[in-house]
Amino acid sequence: MRRPWLAVAFGAAVALAGCAQTAQDENTDIYKRSGNTINVTDRNELYNENGVPNGDDTPMNNFGYVRHQKSPILGDANGYNDMPSFNREKAADLISKLCTQLPGVKDVATLVTDEEVLVVYDADTNNRQQTADQVKKTALSVVPRYYHVYVADNPQLMKDIERFGRLDSNTRNIDQILDATIQRMLKYPQGKKLSDGENENGEMINETNDELDRDFRDGTPRATKAGR
Repeated sequence: MRRPWLAVAFGAAVALAGCAQTAQDENTDIYKRSGNTINVTDRNELYNENGVPNGDDTPMNNFGYVRHQKSPILGDANGYNDMPSFNREKAADLISKLCTQLPGVKDVATLVTDEEVLVVYDADTNNRQQTADQVKKTALSVVPRYYHVYVADNPQLMKDIERFGRLDSNTRNIDQILDATIQRMLKYPQGKKLSDGENENGEMINETNDELDRDFRDGTPRATKAGR
Protein backbone atom coordinates (compact mmCIF):
# COMPACT_ATOMS: atom_id res chain seq x y z
CA MET A 1 0.00 0.00 0.00
CA ARG A 2 2.86 2.38 0.71
CA ARG A 3 4.51 2.03 -2.71
CA PRO A 4 1.78 3.84 -4.76
CA TRP A 5 1.79 6.71 -2.25
CA LEU A 6 5.57 6.91 -2.31
CA ALA A 7 5.54 6.98 -6.10
CA VAL A 8 2.97 9.80 -6.15
CA ALA A 9 4.88 11.79 -3.52
CA PHE A 10 8.18 11.35 -5.38
CA GLY A 11 6.60 12.46 -8.68
CA ALA A 12 5.12 15.56 -7.08
CA ALA A 13 8.46 16.46 -5.51
CA VAL A 14 10.25 16.13 -8.87
CA ALA A 15 7.62 18.31 -10.58
CA LEU A 16 7.89 21.03 -7.95
CA ALA A 17 11.67 20.96 -8.11
CA GLY A 18 11.50 21.32 -11.88
CA CYS A 19 9.16 24.33 -11.65
CA ALA A 20 11.37 25.95 -9.04
CA GLN A 21 14.47 25.43 -11.19
CA THR A 22 12.67 26.88 -14.23
CA ALA A 23 11.63 29.95 -12.28
CA GLN A 24 15.16 30.36 -10.97
CA ASP A 25 16.60 30.07 -14.47
CA GLU A 26 14.18 32.71 -15.75
CA ASN A 27 15.23 35.09 -13.00
CA THR A 28 18.98 34.54 -13.13
CA ASP A 29 19.74 33.79 -16.76
CA ILE A 30 19.26 37.36 -18.00
CA TYR A 31 21.82 37.19 -20.76
CA LYS A 32 20.78 36.47 -24.32
CA ARG A 33 23.26 34.51 -26.38
CA SER A 34 23.71 34.94 -30.11
CA GLY A 35 26.78 33.43 -31.76
CA ASN A 36 29.84 34.93 -30.06
CA THR A 37 27.89 37.65 -28.25
CA ILE A 38 26.51 37.65 -24.72
CA ASN A 39 24.38 40.65 -23.86
CA VAL A 40 21.53 41.66 -21.61
CA THR A 41 19.22 42.85 -24.34
CA ASP A 42 19.12 43.29 -28.11
CA ARG A 43 18.69 46.77 -29.51
CA ASN A 44 19.63 48.46 -32.79
CA GLU A 45 19.58 52.05 -31.59
CA LEU A 46 22.76 53.59 -30.24
CA TYR A 47 20.68 55.78 -27.95
CA ASN A 48 17.58 54.13 -26.51
CA GLU A 49 15.53 56.89 -24.90
CA ASN A 50 13.04 54.44 -23.39
CA GLY A 51 15.65 52.29 -21.72
CA VAL A 52 15.16 48.60 -21.02
CA PRO A 53 12.25 47.52 -18.81
CA ASN A 54 13.32 46.14 -15.44
CA GLY A 55 11.76 45.23 -12.11
CA ASP A 56 10.31 48.61 -11.25
CA ASP A 57 9.48 49.57 -14.86
CA THR A 58 11.61 52.70 -14.53
CA PRO A 59 13.34 53.56 -17.82
CA MET A 60 17.10 54.12 -17.98
CA ASN A 61 17.71 52.44 -14.60
CA ASN A 62 19.33 49.38 -16.08
CA PHE A 63 23.06 48.91 -16.55
CA GLY A 64 24.46 47.80 -19.88
CA TYR A 65 26.63 44.72 -20.27
CA VAL A 66 27.86 43.13 -23.51
CA ARG A 67 30.64 40.64 -24.13
CA HIS A 68 32.08 39.76 -27.55
CA GLN A 69 34.45 36.96 -28.48
CA LYS A 70 36.45 36.34 -31.61
CA SER A 71 35.59 33.28 -33.63
CA PRO A 72 37.52 30.19 -32.46
CA ILE A 73 38.19 29.34 -36.10
CA LEU A 74 41.57 30.71 -37.23
CA GLY A 75 41.18 33.37 -39.89
CA ASP A 76 37.42 33.56 -39.47
CA ALA A 77 36.08 37.06 -38.88
CA ASN A 78 32.81 37.77 -37.15
CA GLY A 79 30.33 39.39 -39.48
CA TYR A 80 28.07 41.95 -37.82
CA ASN A 81 25.25 43.03 -40.09
CA ASP A 82 23.23 44.73 -37.36
CA MET A 83 25.80 47.18 -36.05
CA PRO A 84 24.18 50.18 -34.35
CA SER A 85 24.46 53.50 -36.13
CA PHE A 86 24.70 56.97 -34.67
CA ASN A 87 21.56 58.88 -35.62
CA ARG A 88 22.50 62.56 -35.55
CA GLU A 89 18.94 63.83 -35.68
CA LYS A 90 17.91 61.69 -32.71
CA ALA A 91 21.00 62.86 -30.83
CA ALA A 92 20.07 66.48 -31.56
CA ASP A 93 16.52 65.79 -30.40
CA LEU A 94 17.74 64.22 -27.16
CA ILE A 95 20.16 67.08 -26.44
CA SER A 96 17.45 69.69 -26.94
CA LYS A 97 15.05 67.80 -24.69
CA LEU A 98 17.60 67.35 -21.92
CA CYS A 99 18.73 70.97 -22.06
CA THR A 100 15.19 72.28 -21.65
CA GLN A 101 15.15 70.50 -18.30
CA LEU A 102 18.02 72.68 -17.05
CA PRO A 103 17.16 75.57 -14.70
CA GLY A 104 16.23 78.73 -16.59
CA VAL A 105 16.60 77.23 -20.08
CA LYS A 106 13.43 77.82 -22.06
CA ASP A 107 14.22 77.16 -25.73
CA VAL A 108 16.95 75.03 -27.31
CA ALA A 109 18.01 74.37 -30.89
CA THR A 110 20.70 71.77 -31.58
CA LEU A 111 22.68 70.87 -34.68
CA VAL A 112 24.75 67.67 -34.71
CA THR A 113 27.25 67.26 -37.54
CA ASP A 114 29.82 64.52 -38.06
CA GLU A 115 32.18 66.06 -35.49
CA GLU A 116 30.54 69.08 -33.87
CA VAL A 117 27.51 69.99 -31.80
CA LEU A 118 26.11 73.50 -32.02
CA VAL A 119 23.59 74.40 -29.31
CA VAL A 120 21.75 77.73 -29.29
CA TYR A 121 19.43 78.41 -26.39
CA ASP A 122 17.31 81.02 -24.68
CA ALA A 123 17.74 81.16 -20.93
CA ASP A 124 16.61 83.30 -18.02
CA THR A 125 19.67 83.13 -15.78
CA ASN A 126 21.85 85.38 -13.67
CA ASN A 127 24.93 83.22 -14.27
CA ARG A 128 25.44 82.85 -18.02
CA GLN A 129 28.77 81.06 -17.60
CA GLN A 130 27.27 78.37 -15.36
CA THR A 131 24.30 77.83 -17.65
CA ALA A 132 26.60 77.58 -20.67
CA ASP A 133 28.64 74.97 -18.82
CA GLN A 134 25.52 72.94 -18.01
CA VAL A 135 24.26 73.07 -21.60
CA LYS A 136 27.66 72.10 -22.98
CA LYS A 137 28.13 69.16 -20.61
CA THR A 138 24.62 67.96 -21.33
CA ALA A 139 25.43 67.84 -25.04
CA LEU A 140 28.75 66.09 -24.36
CA SER A 141 26.94 63.39 -22.40
CA VAL A 142 25.00 62.39 -25.51
CA VAL A 143 27.54 62.35 -28.34
CA PRO A 144 30.79 60.37 -28.78
CA ARG A 145 33.75 61.86 -26.94
CA TYR A 146 35.59 63.05 -30.06
CA TYR A 147 32.85 65.62 -30.67
CA HIS A 148 33.37 69.30 -29.89
CA VAL A 149 30.52 71.37 -28.51
CA TYR A 150 29.82 75.06 -29.07
CA VAL A 151 27.03 76.95 -27.33
CA ALA A 152 25.46 80.39 -27.51
CA ASP A 153 22.70 81.99 -25.45
CA ASN A 154 21.44 84.14 -28.31
CA PRO A 155 18.12 82.90 -29.79
CA GLN A 156 18.76 84.90 -32.95
CA LEU A 157 21.44 82.38 -33.89
CA MET A 158 18.85 79.60 -34.04
CA LYS A 159 18.06 80.50 -37.63
CA ASP A 160 21.74 80.18 -38.48
CA ILE A 161 21.98 76.57 -37.36
CA GLU A 162 18.47 75.72 -38.59
CA ARG A 163 19.52 76.35 -42.19
CA PHE A 164 22.24 73.72 -41.79
CA GLY A 165 19.69 71.03 -41.00
CA ARG A 166 19.30 69.98 -44.64
CA LEU A 167 23.04 69.84 -45.31
CA ASP A 168 25.37 66.89 -44.83
CA SER A 169 29.07 66.06 -44.55
CA ASN A 170 29.45 66.07 -48.36
CA THR A 171 28.04 69.56 -48.86
CA ARG A 172 30.50 71.77 -50.71
CA ASN A 173 32.50 74.09 -48.42
CA ILE A 174 30.55 72.83 -45.39
CA ASP A 175 33.58 73.28 -43.09
CA GLN A 176 33.97 76.93 -43.97
CA ILE A 177 30.23 77.54 -43.66
CA LEU A 178 30.06 75.96 -40.21
CA ASP A 179 33.22 77.65 -39.05
CA ALA A 180 31.75 81.11 -39.69
CA THR A 181 28.84 80.31 -37.38
CA ILE A 182 31.10 78.72 -34.77
CA GLN A 183 33.21 81.86 -34.67
CA ARG A 184 30.08 83.87 -33.88
CA MET A 185 29.06 81.40 -31.17
CA LEU A 186 32.47 81.64 -29.51
CA LYS A 187 31.70 85.26 -28.62
CA TYR A 188 29.23 83.95 -26.04
CA PRO A 189 30.00 82.11 -22.76
CA GLN A 190 31.27 78.56 -23.32
CA GLY A 191 31.52 77.40 -19.71
CA LYS A 192 34.60 76.03 -17.98
CA LYS A 193 37.58 74.24 -19.49
CA LEU A 194 36.90 70.52 -19.57
CA SER A 195 40.41 69.61 -18.40
CA ASP A 196 44.01 70.86 -18.33
CA GLY A 197 44.52 69.51 -21.85
CA GLU A 198 41.20 70.65 -23.30
CA ASN A 199 39.62 74.02 -23.79
CA GLU A 200 35.99 74.94 -23.10
CA ASN A 201 34.77 73.21 -26.26
CA GLY A 202 36.61 69.93 -25.69
CA GLU A 203 39.37 70.65 -28.20
CA MET A 204 42.92 69.54 -27.46
CA ILE A 205 46.27 69.61 -29.19
CA ASN A 206 47.26 66.54 -31.24
CA GLU A 207 43.98 64.75 -30.69
CA THR A 208 42.42 62.34 -33.15
CA ASN A 209 40.20 65.10 -34.51
CA ASP A 210 43.17 67.46 -34.79
CA GLU A 211 41.81 69.55 -37.65
CA LEU A 212 39.64 71.25 -35.04
CA ASP A 213 42.53 72.18 -32.75
CA ARG A 214 42.77 75.74 -31.54
CA ASP A 215 45.75 77.66 -30.30
CA PHE A 216 46.09 77.28 -26.52
CA ARG A 217 49.27 79.31 -26.23
CA ASP A 218 47.50 82.64 -25.98
CA GLY A 219 44.00 81.34 -25.36
CA THR A 220 42.68 82.95 -28.54
CA PRO A 221 40.78 80.80 -31.07
CA ARG A 222 42.22 80.77 -34.54
CA ALA A 223 40.31 82.60 -37.25
CA THR A 224 39.87 79.32 -39.13
CA LYS A 225 40.36 75.71 -38.15
CA ALA A 226 43.68 74.14 -38.89
CA GLY A 227 43.72 71.91 -41.93
CA ARG A 228 40.42 73.18 -43.32
